Amino acid sequence: MAARLVIAITTADIGARITTRRRDPEGFRDAVGILESWDGGVLRVRKRDGTLVEIAEEMLVAAKVVPAAPPRPGPK
Repeated sequence: MAARLVIAITTADIGARITTRRRDPEGFRDAVGILESWDGGVLRVRKRDGTLVEIAEEMLVAAKVVPAAPPRPGPK
C-alpha cells in the first residue's frame, strides 16, 4: 500500500511544528520545523538548528502538523 501525499496545513498553522516534502531537481527534500510565515506563495520553516528554509508553494507535495519535538537527552 503506497503512502498518500497530502498537504494538510494552512496559514492558520503558522507557529506550529510541521513536516514538509517538496520537489527538488534531485528528487524530494524534507524539512521539519516551525512554520514561521506563509505569504506570497512562499512558506518559511525554521528548523531545529536555526536554519530558515523557504519553500515555494508550488513545489510542496506533502505537509502536516506534527507534535513538538521530544526533549534532547542531557549530559550524563
